[in-house]
This record gives sequence, C-alpha cells and structure tokens, in this order.
Amino acid sequence: MRAAVLVVVATAGEAARLDGLDAQVVVCGVGPVAAALATQRALLAKPADLVVSAGIGGAYPGSGLEPGDLAVSSVIIHADLGAWDGNSWLDLDVLGLSVLPDGGQGTRFPVWRGAEAAARRAGAAFGPMLTLSSVTGSVEGAQTFARRHPGALTEGMEGAGIAHAALLAGVPVVEVRGVSNSVGPRDRAAWRMGGALTAARRGIEAVLAERSVT
Repeated sequence: MRAAVLVVVATAGEAARLDGLDAQVVVCGVGPVAAALATQRALLAKPADLVVSAGIGGAYPGSGLEPGDLAVSSVIIHADLGAWDGNSWLDLDVLGLSVLPDGGQGTRFPVWRGAEAAARRAGAAFGPMLTLSSVTGSVEGAQTFARRHPGALTEGMEGAGIAHAALLAGVPVVEVRGVSNSVGPRDRAAWRMGGALTAARRGIEAVLAERSVT
C-alpha cells in the first residue's frame, strides 16, 4: 500500500473545497513558520510519499496568469529571506548562508520530479513560485520581485515553509496555486476566490493522477 499524499493549505476555506480527494488535507495557518510546523507534525504522525502545498495566490507581472488560472512550481523560493545592504538586496546565496545547518540550500527548494508532467496534465503554468512572510501591496514591489526572480509565477505565504519541512523529512514536494488576483495594490473587489479555489483543486487532482503513473 502506498503512503499517503499530504496536502497542506493555509485556511479552512481552502480545505473545504478539497473534500473527496485521495489525500490527507491539513490546515496549517498563515505564513511559512506555521506551515513548516504543521507539515512536520503531520509527517511525524502519518508518513507520506508526497507533500503538496496548495491554495490560492497572486500572479506576478509578466507571468501571463489571470484570476482563475493555475500554476505549478518548478522551484519554491523563500523570496524575502536575506539582508539589505543599503538599497541592495542580498539573498542567502550571496551571503554564503543557507536555511540548512549543513549549508548548500540557499533559499530555493527543489520540487517533485512529476511536477512538470502534472502541470501539463492540468493545463497549468509551470515555473518558480515565491513565498513571502507578507503580501506585496504595490506595483513597484511586485515588479521588484518579478525582476529579482525571472519567470516567477505566483506569490504565497506558505510554500517555502512546507517545502523546508518536507525536505528535512526526505519527502518530495510540489506547490499548486489557483490565481485569485494580481500581485500589487490590495483590491479585494477584483479577487476571484471561487475560480482560484476551483483551479487549485484541479491542480491537486492532476498531481494525484500523475503520481499514480510515476
């Protein structure tokens, strides 16, 4: 019997749209620390052979994504972990530091080998996905992150924490996000939550289908 797939989402509202999936769904709370701790606890309680970070997220300028679209990670990046030197941003690679005690990881987390095939199966965009501890609220901020991480698709608050815990447990991970809005000024009236949640479920279903053949 195969080990379970663990799906980690930030909120109960996201979890409510995932009934009936062949996976364990855990609500972690908001942010990378809460996400990492909840993922670790879930993996200690019940082994899994794949962890999926899922939910809604904002799309970066230049990603080509619109509300209701779907994105799957090619890499998961903890994008606001580093240091400022005056007006210059230094990430952990530049600083010679790592999120791991033995070094070598920087802030980039590799993803499950079936991620690209799952993206194709779902008709999703496939590219870097960023995790921040606070939501970007300006056009200038969104453009800065998009320049700093070429090809970045989406912004979320949990992916890197989930990926970190999965990495330490030796379990592959992938991030799946339905697009609810564009990254930038906070305009709740423009958000499309229903479409984003539907897209996220479609992405998880594609991951589960791809896992069954890999």
